[in-house]
Amino acid sequence: MSSMKRALINRRNTERWKADVQKSVLFYNNWFLDFAPDTYVAARKSAISKVEAAFSLTNFFCEITPATLEEHPELVAILRLSTTPPLARDRLSGLADVSKQLVKSLEEGRRCGDEAELCSILQIITRLLDREILPWLGRGDSPCDSEVAVASAIIGDRACGTLADPIIRNEQERRQLRSIESFLCERGYTLVQPKDISSCTAMEPGTFAYHLNIPAKVARGKKVNIPVDVAVMRKDAKSGDVPLFIECKSAGDFTNTNKRRKEEAVKIEQLRKTYGNDTELVLFLCGYFDSGYLGYEAAEGIDWVWEHRIADLEKADV
Repeated sequence: MSSMKRALINRRNTERWKADVQKSVLFYNNWFLDFAPDTYVAARKSAISKVEAAFSLTNFFCEITPATLEEHPELVAILRLSTTPPLARDRLSGLADVSKQLVKSLEEGRRCGDEAELCSILQIITRLLDREILPWLGRGDSPCDSEVAVASAIIGDRACGTLADPIIRNEQERRQLRSIESFLCERGYTLVQPKDISSCTAMEPGTFAYHLNIPAKVARGKKVNIPVDVAVMRKDAKSGDVPLFIECKSAGDFTNTNKRRKEEAVKIEQLRKTYGNDTELVLFLCGYFDSGYLGYEAAEGIDWVWEHRIADLEKADV
Protein backbone atom coordinates (compact mmCIF):
# COMPACT_ATOMS: atom_id res chain seq x y z
CA MET A 1 0.00 0.00 0.00
CA SER A 2 1.47 3.31 -1.04
CA SER A 3 0.82 6.84 -0.01
CA MET A 4 2.40 10.14 -0.99
CA LYS A 5 3.75 12.61 1.55
CA ARG A 6 1.67 15.76 1.29
CA ALA A 7 2.15 19.41 2.19
CA LEU A 8 1.57 20.75 5.69
CA ILE A 9 -1.68 22.63 6.23
CA ASN A 10 -1.88 24.45 9.57
CA ARG A 11 -0.09 22.51 12.27
CA ARG A 12 3.24 24.27 11.77
CA ASN A 13 1.71 27.76 11.50
CA THR A 14 1.79 28.41 15.25
CA GLU A 15 1.81 32.17 14.73
CA ARG A 16 -1.74 31.90 13.32
CA TRP A 17 -3.20 29.63 15.96
CA LYS A 18 -4.46 32.33 18.33
CA ALA A 19 -6.18 34.35 15.60
CA ASP A 20 -7.69 31.21 14.09
CA VAL A 21 -9.04 30.09 17.46
CA GLN A 22 -10.75 33.46 17.89
CA LYS A 23 -12.24 33.35 14.38
CA SER A 24 -13.40 29.76 14.89
CA VAL A 25 -15.12 30.60 18.18
CA LEU A 26 -16.85 33.56 16.51
CA PHE A 27 -17.91 31.37 13.56
CA TYR A 28 -19.39 28.78 15.94
CA ASN A 29 -21.11 31.35 18.15
CA ASN A 30 -22.73 33.12 15.22
CA TRP A 31 -24.05 29.82 13.88
CA PHE A 32 -25.27 28.77 17.33
CA LEU A 33 -27.14 32.04 17.90
CA ASP A 34 -28.88 31.64 14.54
CA PHE A 35 -29.70 27.95 14.92
CA ALA A 36 -30.04 27.11 18.61
CA PRO A 37 -33.03 29.27 19.65
CA ASP A 38 -35.35 27.71 17.07
CA THR A 39 -33.97 24.29 17.90
CA TYR A 40 -34.55 24.85 21.62
CA VAL A 41 -38.12 26.03 21.04
CA ALA A 42 -38.88 22.94 18.95
CA ALA A 43 -37.21 20.63 21.49
CA ARG A 44 -39.07 22.31 24.36
CA LYS A 45 -42.42 21.84 22.64
CA SER A 46 -41.60 18.18 22.05
CA ALA A 47 -40.52 17.72 25.68
CA ILE A 48 -43.68 19.36 27.06
CA SER A 49 -45.79 17.12 24.81
CA LYS A 50 -44.05 14.09 26.31
CA VAL A 51 -44.77 15.33 29.83
CA GLU A 52 -48.43 15.86 28.96
CA ALA A 53 -48.59 12.35 27.50
CA ALA A 54 -47.03 10.95 30.69
CA PHE A 55 -49.63 12.80 32.79
CA SER A 56 -52.41 11.35 30.66
CA LEU A 57 -51.13 7.78 30.98
CA THR A 58 -50.63 7.95 34.75
CA ASN A 59 -53.52 10.16 35.91
CA PHE A 60 -51.07 12.98 36.58
CA PHE A 61 -48.57 10.62 38.28
CA CYS A 62 -51.20 9.47 40.75
CA GLU A 63 -51.37 5.97 39.24
CA ILE A 64 -47.89 4.86 38.21
CA THR A 65 -47.80 1.06 38.14
CA PRO A 66 -45.44 -1.63 36.86
CA ALA A 67 -48.10 -2.49 34.28
CA THR A 68 -47.98 1.09 32.99
CA LEU A 69 -44.20 0.93 32.66
CA GLU A 70 -44.40 -2.44 30.98
CA GLU A 71 -46.80 -1.00 28.42
CA HIS A 72 -45.07 2.39 28.10
CA PRO A 73 -41.41 1.94 29.14
CA GLU A 74 -40.38 5.29 27.64
CA LEU A 75 -42.14 7.02 30.57
CA VAL A 76 -39.08 6.36 32.73
CA ALA A 77 -37.26 9.24 31.01
CA ILE A 78 -39.92 11.77 32.06
CA LEU A 79 -40.50 10.24 35.49
CA ARG A 80 -36.86 10.45 36.58
CA LEU A 81 -36.80 14.14 35.58
CA SER A 82 -39.89 14.74 37.73
CA THR A 83 -38.04 13.96 40.96
CA THR A 84 -36.18 16.21 43.35
CA PRO A 85 -33.38 16.32 42.59
CA PRO A 86 -33.89 15.25 38.97
CA LEU A 87 -32.24 11.85 38.68
CA ALA A 88 -29.58 11.07 36.12
CA ARG A 89 -29.94 7.70 34.44
CA ASP A 90 -26.95 6.22 36.29
CA ARG A 91 -28.16 7.52 39.65
CA LEU A 92 -31.59 5.95 39.14
CA SER A 93 -30.06 2.61 38.24
CA GLY A 94 -27.86 2.73 41.36
CA LEU A 95 -30.65 3.68 43.75
CA ALA A 96 -33.04 1.10 42.28
CA ASP A 97 -30.30 -1.56 42.12
CA VAL A 98 -30.96 -2.33 38.47
CA SER A 99 -28.57 -2.28 35.53
CA LYS A 100 -27.82 0.93 33.65
CA GLN A 101 -28.65 -0.89 30.44
CA LEU A 102 -32.13 -1.70 31.72
CA VAL A 103 -32.92 1.95 32.41
CA LYS A 104 -31.47 2.97 29.04
CA SER A 105 -33.49 0.30 27.22
CA LEU A 106 -36.71 1.34 28.96
CA GLU A 107 -36.17 4.98 28.03
CA GLU A 108 -35.61 3.95 24.42
CA GLY A 109 -39.05 2.32 24.46
CA ARG A 110 -37.97 -1.33 24.70
CA ARG A 111 -40.11 -3.52 26.91
CA CYS A 112 -37.76 -5.27 29.29
CA GLY A 113 -37.16 -5.99 32.96
CA ASP A 114 -39.19 -8.18 35.26
CA GLU A 115 -41.89 -6.93 37.65
CA ALA A 116 -39.49 -6.78 40.60
CA GLU A 117 -37.10 -4.51 38.68
CA LEU A 118 -39.91 -2.24 37.50
CA CYS A 119 -41.26 -2.03 41.05
CA SER A 120 -37.83 -1.11 42.34
CA ILE A 121 -37.55 1.71 39.80
CA LEU A 122 -41.00 3.01 40.66
CA GLN A 123 -40.36 2.91 44.40
CA ILE A 124 -37.42 5.27 43.99
CA ILE A 125 -39.24 7.58 41.59
CA THR A 126 -42.42 7.71 43.69
CA ARG A 127 -40.45 8.48 46.83
CA LEU A 128 -38.56 11.35 45.15
CA LEU A 129 -41.31 12.93 43.02
CA ASP A 130 -41.03 16.71 43.26
CA ARG A 131 -44.13 17.74 45.20
CA GLU A 132 -43.24 21.41 44.86
CA ILE A 133 -44.09 21.26 41.18
CA LEU A 134 -46.64 18.44 41.62
CA PRO A 135 -48.61 19.87 44.61
CA TRP A 136 -51.72 17.77 43.99
CA LEU A 137 -49.85 14.63 45.01
CA GLY A 138 -49.71 15.94 48.57
CA ARG A 139 -53.34 17.04 48.54
CA GLY A 140 -54.70 13.80 47.14
CA ASP A 141 -56.90 15.50 44.56
CA SER A 142 -56.74 16.43 40.88
CA PRO A 143 -54.59 19.31 39.62
CA CYS A 144 -56.04 22.47 38.17
CA ASP A 145 -55.15 23.53 34.63
CA SER A 146 -52.58 26.10 35.74
CA GLU A 147 -50.77 23.55 37.94
CA VAL A 148 -50.58 21.14 35.01
CA ALA A 149 -49.27 23.88 32.73
CA VAL A 150 -46.57 24.94 35.19
CA ALA A 151 -45.47 21.36 35.96
CA SER A 152 -45.38 20.48 32.26
CA ALA A 153 -43.22 23.51 31.52
CA ILE A 154 -40.75 22.86 34.36
CA ILE A 155 -40.33 19.15 33.65
CA GLY A 156 -40.24 19.89 29.93
CA ASP A 157 -37.39 22.35 30.47
CA ARG A 158 -35.49 19.69 32.41
CA ALA A 159 -35.93 17.26 29.52
CA CYS A 160 -35.27 19.84 26.83
CA GLY A 161 -31.49 19.71 27.00
CA THR A 162 -31.44 15.98 26.36
CA LEU A 163 -33.45 16.60 23.19
CA ALA A 164 -31.82 19.82 21.96
CA ASP A 165 -28.17 18.83 22.41
CA PRO A 166 -28.26 15.85 20.00
CA ILE A 167 -30.20 17.96 17.47
CA ILE A 168 -27.53 20.65 17.61
CA ARG A 169 -24.69 18.11 17.36
CA ASN A 170 -26.30 16.39 14.38
CA GLU A 171 -26.91 19.69 12.59
CA GLN A 172 -23.30 20.70 13.18
CA GLU A 173 -22.14 17.53 11.46
CA ARG A 174 -24.57 17.98 8.57
CA ARG A 175 -23.37 21.56 8.09
CA GLN A 176 -19.73 20.51 8.04
CA LEU A 177 -20.35 17.63 5.65
CA ARG A 178 -22.28 19.95 3.33
CA SER A 179 -19.35 22.37 3.33
CA ILE A 180 -16.87 19.62 2.47
CA GLU A 181 -19.16 18.19 -0.20
CA SER A 182 -19.59 21.60 -1.82
CA PHE A 183 -15.82 22.17 -1.79
CA LEU A 184 -15.06 18.77 -3.34
CA CYS A 185 -17.86 18.79 -5.92
CA GLU A 186 -16.76 22.21 -7.16
CA ARG A 187 -13.41 20.58 -7.89
CA GLY A 188 -14.89 17.69 -9.83
CA TYR A 189 -15.09 15.03 -7.12
CA THR A 190 -17.96 12.53 -7.01
CA LEU A 191 -19.77 11.33 -3.90
CA VAL A 192 -20.07 7.53 -3.64
CA GLN A 193 -21.94 5.38 -1.14
CA PRO A 194 -20.07 3.24 1.42
CA LYS A 195 -21.97 0.14 0.26
CA ASP A 196 -20.37 0.51 -3.17
CA ILE A 197 -16.80 0.52 -1.79
CA SER A 198 -15.10 -2.86 -1.31
CA SER A 199 -12.15 -1.32 0.58
CA CYS A 200 -10.81 2.17 1.13
CA THR A 201 -7.76 1.50 -1.07
CA ALA A 202 -10.06 0.41 -3.91
CA MET A 203 -11.85 3.75 -4.13
CA GLU A 204 -11.77 5.33 -7.57
CA PRO A 205 -9.58 8.44 -7.95
CA GLY A 206 -11.65 11.62 -7.65
CA THR A 207 -14.29 10.12 -5.34
CA PHE A 208 -15.25 10.64 -1.70
CA ALA A 209 -17.54 8.94 0.79
CA TYR A 210 -19.15 9.70 4.13
CA HIS A 211 -19.08 7.55 7.27
CA LEU A 212 -16.82 4.84 5.97
CA ASN A 213 -15.73 2.02 8.29
CA ILE A 214 -12.00 1.42 7.84
CA PRO A 215 -10.62 -1.98 8.98
CA ALA A 216 -7.51 -1.45 11.11
CA LYS A 217 -5.12 -3.57 13.13
CA VAL A 218 -4.95 -3.25 16.89
CA ALA A 219 -3.06 -5.15 19.58
CA ARG A 220 -2.31 -8.87 19.12
CA GLY A 221 -3.35 -8.95 15.51
CA LYS A 222 -6.98 -8.11 16.17
CA LYS A 223 -8.90 -5.92 13.75
CA VAL A 224 -11.48 -3.22 14.38
CA ASN A 225 -13.57 -1.02 12.13
CA ILE A 226 -12.62 2.64 12.57
CA PRO A 227 -15.36 5.02 11.44
CA VAL A 228 -14.19 8.10 9.54
CA ASP A 229 -16.44 10.99 8.60
CA VAL A 230 -15.03 11.52 5.10
CA ALA A 231 -12.65 9.50 2.93
CA VAL A 232 -11.27 11.29 -0.14
CA MET A 233 -9.38 9.47 -2.88
CA ARG A 234 -7.38 12.15 -4.65
CA LYS A 235 -7.53 12.51 -8.41
CA ASP A 236 -3.83 11.69 -8.75
CA ALA A 237 -4.11 8.51 -6.66
CA LYS A 238 -2.38 5.36 -7.85
CA SER A 239 -3.46 1.76 -7.31
CA GLY A 240 -3.21 0.87 -3.62
CA ASP A 241 -3.07 4.46 -2.40
CA VAL A 242 -4.80 5.32 0.86
CA PRO A 243 -7.49 8.02 0.88
CA LEU A 244 -7.23 11.24 2.81
CA PHE A 245 -9.33 10.81 5.95
CA ILE A 246 -11.22 13.82 7.35
CA GLU A 247 -12.83 14.02 10.78
CA CYS A 248 -15.48 16.70 11.41
CA LYS A 249 -15.05 18.26 14.85
CA SER A 250 -17.32 20.96 16.26
CA ALA A 251 -17.39 22.08 19.90
CA GLY A 252 -19.15 24.70 21.99
CA ASP A 253 -16.61 24.87 24.84
CA PHE A 254 -12.89 24.38 25.43
CA THR A 255 -13.19 21.88 28.28
CA ASN A 256 -14.78 19.03 26.36
CA THR A 257 -12.37 19.23 23.42
CA ASN A 258 -9.33 18.85 25.65
CA LYS A 259 -10.93 15.89 27.42
CA ARG A 260 -11.38 14.09 24.10
CA ARG A 261 -8.24 15.12 22.23
CA LYS A 262 -6.65 11.67 22.60
CA GLU A 263 -9.36 10.06 20.44
CA GLU A 264 -7.84 11.30 17.19
CA ALA A 265 -4.33 10.30 18.29
CA VAL A 266 -5.50 6.72 18.91
CA LYS A 267 -7.33 6.66 15.60
CA ILE A 268 -4.38 7.83 13.49
CA GLU A 269 -2.02 5.44 15.30
CA GLN A 270 -4.24 2.49 14.40
CA LEU A 271 -4.66 3.67 10.82
CA ARG A 272 -0.92 4.15 10.33
CA LYS A 273 -0.13 0.72 11.76
CA THR A 274 -2.42 -0.73 9.12
CA TYR A 275 -1.93 1.50 6.07
CA GLY A 276 1.52 3.03 6.54
CA ASN A 277 3.13 6.00 8.24
CA ASP A 278 2.09 8.43 5.51
CA THR A 279 -1.61 7.86 6.19
CA GLU A 280 -3.25 11.26 6.70
CA LEU A 281 -5.99 12.25 9.11
CA VAL A 282 -7.09 15.87 8.77
CA LEU A 283 -9.42 17.47 11.30
CA PHE A 284 -12.14 19.83 10.08
CA LEU A 285 -12.53 22.17 13.04
CA CYS A 286 -15.24 24.59 14.09
CA GLY A 287 -15.60 26.18 17.51
CA TYR A 288 -13.65 25.97 20.71
CA PHE A 289 -10.30 24.32 19.97
CA ASP A 290 -7.54 26.12 21.88
CA SER A 291 -3.75 26.06 21.54
CA GLY A 292 -3.47 23.19 24.02
CA TYR A 293 -5.68 21.03 21.83
CA LEU A 294 -3.92 22.10 18.64
CA GLY A 295 -0.47 21.51 20.10
CA TYR A 296 -1.42 18.00 21.20
CA GLU A 297 -2.76 17.07 17.76
CA ALA A 298 0.23 18.64 15.98
CA ALA A 299 2.61 16.60 18.14
CA GLU A 300 0.78 13.47 16.96
CA GLY A 301 1.31 14.46 13.32
CA ILE A 302 -2.33 15.39 12.82
CA ASP A 303 -3.14 18.44 10.72
CA TRP A 304 -6.36 20.43 10.47
CA VAL A 305 -8.47 22.76 8.36
CA TRP A 306 -10.69 25.42 9.94
CA GLU A 307 -14.27 25.55 8.74
CA HIS A 308 -14.05 29.35 8.56
CA ARG A 309 -11.20 28.90 6.03
CA ILE A 310 -12.13 25.76 4.15
CA ALA A 311 -9.96 26.79 1.19
CA ASP A 312 -7.00 25.41 3.18
CA LEU A 313 -8.15 21.98 2.01
CA GLU A 314 -6.37 22.87 -1.22
CA LYS A 315 -3.10 22.51 0.72
CA ALA A 316 -4.03 18.85 1.16
CA ASP A 317 -3.88 18.51 -2.63
CA VAL A 318 -7.55 17.71 -3.14
